[in-house]
Amino acid sequence: MTDNNAIEVQGREVTATRIFDAPRALVWRAFTDPDHLKHWWGPNGFTCTFHEFDLRPGGAWRFIMHGPDGTDYKNDNVFVTIDWMERIVFDHVSFPKHSVTMRFEDAGGKTKLVFKQLFESLDDFEKIKLISMPGLTQTLDRLAAHLPQIDPYRRELTITRTFAAPRALVWRAWTDPKQLAKWWGPHGFSNPVCEIDLKPGGAIHIVMRAPDGTDYPMRGEFREIAPPERLVFTSYPVDGEGRPLIDGLTTVTFIERDGATEMTLHTGAIGLAPVAVAMIAGMAAGWGQSIERLAGLVESA
Repeated sequence: MTDNNAIEVQGREVTATRIFDAPRALVWRAFTDPDHLKHWWGPNGFTCTFHEFDLRPGGAWRFIMHGPDGTDYKNDNVFVTIDWMERIVFDHVSFPKHSVTMRFEDAGGKTKLVFKQLFESLDDFEKIKLISMPGLTQTLDRLAAHLPQIDPYRRELTITRTFAAPRALVWRAWTDPKQLAKWWGPHGFSNPVCEIDLKPGGAIHIVMRAPDGTDYPMRGEFREIAPPERLVFTSYPVDGEGRPLIDGLTTVTFIERDGATEMTLHTGAIGLAPVAVAMIAGMAAGWGQSIERLAGLVESA
């Protein structure tokens, strides 16, 4: 399902803007997982055989598009920029030569995609214009149809806990990085890096260290801060190359009740890679143990 579909042409540049009724993590995965990409890339009736898909700057994406009339179309591309969950830039180095920039923007739970093609030669663009324009529209239509078929690796969790501690103390445990580092993560974990910039748009950087010494880095940013009542933040556990594995959003509210604090945590996560399945499966246990550690910190104080 889509909400809009607009294509603009200026000289040798084509810009398609589309809003998909799917979260950004899902649309991103449709582009970056070749097992999904090959099922929808290309106009109606076309199929693809991928020979190489190396998603990194300088990496190659080579494939053959098979037309419904049996004609094969060679496609050679080189990735230029990968800004995880935000932007992909690649050069199409076979005919007709052009660069492609795709921007992925969150649109309140939906995804705004801006797909821009800049052709090297205006003459080349004019030669294929009559087939490329409807082809681009059909490709995005196929993407919209494919999105509901993607397993989102999604889970939501709500935990409510009353602490025998004043709200100011519980708020500080969430917003003072020295306090946060003492309880964040499951039992036995430590946090050698715990850095937060407590403002809307402020960055979060935490590295959890498991008892066996393995580090699990996470990044994110604050969306809302309403002291001492409400925190909203994103979280992105990342792999060794800094690529997010999960797209998470957490809302925490704090209500003072006769000197105690009722905290409600609601978190949702969408997996971006197969390894995220196990991580999401352990989400309830991980948060439960973290909150036990938080209770021990604030109630002993």
